[in-house]
Amino acid sequence: MNRRHFIKKTALAGGSLWLNPMQNKPDFQVPANFSLKIHATNWGFSGTWEAFAAKARDAGFDGTEVWVQGDEKSRAAFQEAMQQKGLAFGLLCGGSDPNPEKHLAQFETQLRNALAMKPLYVNCHSGRDYFTFEQAKLFFDLTAALSRETGIPIYHETHRGRLCFAAHITRHFLESIPDLRLTLDISHWCNVHESLLGDQSETVALALSRTDHIHARVGHAEGPQVNDPRAPEWDNALKAHLAWWDKVVEIKSKAGQPLTMLAEFGPPHYLPALPYTLQPVADQWGINVHMMQLLRKRYSG
Repeated sequence: MNRRHFIKKTALAGGSLWLNPMQNKPDFQVPANFSLKIHATNWGFSGTWEAFAAKARDAGFDGTEVWVQGDEKSRAAFQEAMQQKGLAFGLLCGGSDPNPEKHLAQFETQLRNALAMKPLYVNCHSGRDYFTFEQAKLFFDLTAALSRETGIPIYHETHRGRLCFAAHITRHFLESIPDLRLTLDISHWCNVHESLLGDQSETVALALSRTDHIHARVGHAEGPQVNDPRAPEWDNALKAHLAWWDKVVEIKSKAGQPLTMLAEFGPPHYLPALPYTLQPVADQWGINVHMMQLLRKRYSG
């Protein structure tokens, strides 16, 4: 058997692995009326908006999350494709300039373009990790004002390289800014702190209490994405992430509030690949569909 056939066979076999019973349901009762929407990412997908929407709908996703497009024609085409397939959508926005002032201007342009499309929510890759607290607060003040103005929730992602890149930094923001709400992608913090965060339980608990949207990717001490969450060697990492997500679901369901989640395992080079051939060691789309099904089963009332 050549290496390509072996990888393909292994990836297919992984789809049939079952989770042990303690991973199937949280240790609390999810109410029957709990509202959970699970979205698909177009990260790594190279087809048209129509093809992406059809693939997401046929797989069973409730909606999608993509970066807001820079031109009006692309934004209109995206919205039309989502509407035709009956999919909700969230949008990503951010900036890239190293200068804080110029970065904020870029960010505001993307944010306003996103809000004009009336998404379910906007997820922000906010600022850069080296911006000062005063510079960071300008981003948080802007999003709070625009969220109040439009009624559209705006979240800040716990993402490496961005303002909320680390647990202790984000804690300072959360304690200083009462209306700051998060997109929890805790896989990044596992990587930043080279751990499953057992020594930062209070900080993690605070972040979970301020989370409204989750990027459901499983990280580990040496990276933001395990190669395949179905593989038994990642059992501890998967259990840690499920416990964090369980707590958010418990908080939201008890408050009678909805929750959105994005199945966000990425393509190479987030997904490890073999040297020379760059053959992915697992099937990205298959993993994200698996995560969607796992989460839907786990959190169904």
